[in-house]
Amino acid sequence: MTDSSPQAIRTVLHPVSDLARATAVYAALLGVPPQNDSPYYVGFDAGGQHIGLVPGGGPQGMTSPVAYWHVPDIEAKLAEVIAAGATVKEAAHEVGGGRLVATVIDPDGNVLGLIQDR
Repeated sequence: MTDSSPQAIRTVLHPVSDLARATAVYAALLGVPPQNDSPYYVGFDAGGQHIGLVPGGGPQGMTSPVAYWHVPDIEAKLAEVIAAGATVKEAAHEVGGGRLVATVIDPDGNVLGLIQDR
C-alpha cells in the first residue's frame, strides 16, 4: 500500500489583480526575484517555500489564497479526502514538468490543494 500522507504545505498560490504590482510587493517581501515569470504565473522560491501569483485567479477561478499539500500519491489522497466528505473542485491534472495538481472543497467551502511531483 502506498503512503499518501502529506509531506508538507510548501506551495501557496495567491490570486492577484495586477501581476506587475504584486510581483514587486512579493519580491520585496521575500527578498528574492521570481524564479518563474510569465504573463499567466509568477513563482517565487524562498527558503523551501513556493509562493505563486496567479493573475485574475487563473482558469481555476481562485478568489483567495490556496495552500497546496505535497503528497506522494495524489489519486490515493483524493480518494481519501473525498471519502471523508470533501468534494472535487479541480480533478488531478498535469501542469507541466510531471507535476500533478488537484483541489477539493472541504465541508465549510474552503479550497484545499494537492500537489504530486513525479
